[in-house]
Amino acid sequence: MMMAKRRKGLSERHKKILEVLERYQGDVGYPPSIREIGKEANISSTSVVNYYLNQLEEEGYIERDRKISRGVRLVKTLAGPIQNAAEAVRSALEDLISVPVIGRIVASEPVQVPASDFSYYDPESSVQIARNLLASGDKEADLFALEVEGDSMIDAMVNDGDIVVMKRAQDARNGEMVAVWLTDRDETTLKYFYKEGTGIRLQPANPTMQPIYVDNPQAVQIQGKVVMVIRQMESRPM
Repeated sequence: MMMAKRRKGLSERHKKILEVLERYQGDVGYPPSIREIGKEANISSTSVVNYYLNQLEEEGYIERDRKISRGVRLVKTLAGPIQNAAEAVRSALEDLISVPVIGRIVASEPVQVPASDFSYYDPESSVQIARNLLASGDKEADLFALEVEGDSMIDAMVNDGDIVVMKRAQDARNGEMVAVWLTDRDETTLKYFYKEGTGIRLQPANPTMQPIYVDNPQAVQIQGKVVMVIRQMESRPM
């Protein structure tokens, strides 16, 4: 009978995943998701990430709670054990809230978006954010998130592929970044809001693009205001 060879030490991929976990724990304050680990470690398959995480768990470098999406706890680095790591991560996880990602919002010329894009939601279609990043008046139940498509808001540090966390609202003040539905066109867009005279100006944050002028304010229905932008490992309150 052939015996399986015991793995000797950690591979470069093991070490890279440990570096990702340590960076998240130090810089962000909570663990990365499986997809975020794969992206940072340059591993395209979530099953391969799971494979390496299982090995790290066997070697005592991490603990895992498979019931939650960010249930990876770093308890030992290449330099040695982390004191009270599990307790620190559990405390950070308790401070997280989950915000559903309910669809996409176009940050370019307004385009027609099927209604189904705004009703789809499953546990994977969500983002976790720290509660202390929210303003005191923001309620968890009023929050939703949208994936940005387009580059009309690049000067506002909102790029294609970013996630914007929105607070549900039906009105806005001049200069606020909002998601709007243009009812006369059945189109949606992400822009700065300005009320001018009897009309409304929807202003992009891109010098190559022109503002959108709407003569009939009733045709502009505000869906929400941007309160935070999530870009890779970075969260920026608005």
